[in-house]
Amino acid sequence: MDEISNYISTDIFFYHSLIVSGALLIIMVLIHMLYNRRTPNSITAWLLFIILLPYVAVALYLIIGSRKREKRYKKETLILKNRTTDENIQNSVDKMLREYGIADASKNSEFKLLFDAVETYNELLSSINEAKKSIYISAYIFKYDRVTKEILNALIKKAKEGLEIKILIDSLGSLPLYLLRHRLEKLKKSGAKVEFFMPVFEMPFRNYINLRNHRKIYIFDNEKVLSGGANLSKEYLGPKDDKSRWQDVMFMLKGGSVEHFFEVFASDWQYASDEQIEYAKSELHEDGEIFLQVVPSGPDVDKDILYEVLLSAIYGAKENIYIITPYFIPNETLIQALIIAHHRGVDIKLITPKEANHTIVNLVRSSYMRELEEAGIKIYLYSGAMLHAKAIIFDSETLILGSVNFDNRSLFLNYEVGTFVYSKKIISEVELWAQKLIEDSSFGTKNVSAPKRIFENLLRILAPQL
Repeated sequence: MDEISNYISTDIFFYHSLIVSGALLIIMVLIHMLYNRRTPNSITAWLLFIILLPYVAVALYLIIGSRKREKRYKKETLILKNRTTDENIQNSVDKMLREYGIADASKNSEFKLLFDAVETYNELLSSINEAKKSIYISAYIFKYDRVTKEILNALIKKAKEGLEIKILIDSLGSLPLYLLRHRLEKLKKSGAKVEFFMPVFEMPFRNYINLRNHRKIYIFDNEKVLSGGANLSKEYLGPKDDKSRWQDVMFMLKGGSVEHFFEVFASDWQYASDEQIEYAKSELHEDGEIFLQVVPSGPDVDKDILYEVLLSAIYGAKENIYIITPYFIPNETLIQALIIAHHRGVDIKLITPKEANHTIVNLVRSSYMRELEEAGIKIYLYSGAMLHAKAIIFDSETLILGSVNFDNRSLFLNYEVGTFVYSKKIISEVELWAQKLIEDSSFGTKNVSAPKRIFENLLRILAPQL
């Protein structure tokens, strides 16, 4: 009997300890989340995860749970220099951005939209070949394939000619290249510098695996910039048409905004390499009449600027909103803002892939799209190859291009850069392109069974972490 009593006492003690330690872990994480001002949705998602799998969830929270960087290992706050323009554009979004401390919209002499992957490839390759002084590249995904081999060969040639070449690659987004870095040796030996942003297996106390550099910036001689949504791989661009290639949008610009893109790149480069680089203004720099505003977002920016401006613009819209995004996983606040805007008479169109490239995204986004559709908002599912483009238009007056998706990861976690365009001519070009996407889309979501709908709604728990 004594042995049985001892076993029972041991089991009770074990389970008691397990419950107490689990409760302490939940309290610890909750305090950390509240101290760091996590959103209610995010707190709920993490707490449910911790209750279901406490020790696994806490370990994951310690790895990926932080959103803004801790001061000790923090990347310096990114503040772009303000080049006050002679005239301020009359736009409420621009006004709000300036209130947040974002630099005024700059005047630019050239702006070209690139909707075609072959055109993007040719523009990138010709920009590399025509560069005379410097080439700076920042990419989230850099694959080693038949397309990027040609790009690497062009960069090697320019490096041997003595150009200053700096390439910044996200280590997680480009994990195969990060693990097989010998593929870049020829480029390095030619004189180019290559750095991986926040290396996965290095800088153990500085590294937050959840905070990735999703910015795409290509700068040539400090006079031309290519930016947008496309990464460096055959999925995004190439010398020949390919029906399986993803649909994306890039843009080329020349003018005052080049300096702001340089500042974003220079800040990221300094964090990754400890090397500070200075802006050398191009002799060919000319102001024009195209107003653009460069807006960085992420752990190196104090506030959630893109999210708050997006929310404000939705509430301020009077006529129409176009949303083109590959990953539509918003939070409840954005969903309600869109529904309220629709009830105010705003015509809202969401254009997103019929099938995204991640199954979990397809499952999680469905309940959000159905909620909007049931409220009367138009949903268009693009039937072509994967739609990876990102663009949002408000009232034909404000256009947002860049690397930002309509999801929690882009708006709250990643290092991103958005470009706000205020030229009606450019905005009308994007609207025409959006209409073409709609023509190649099916209208509305399909009906699903009750069990699947319940399952999809349940998956909203995961939304803040995707």
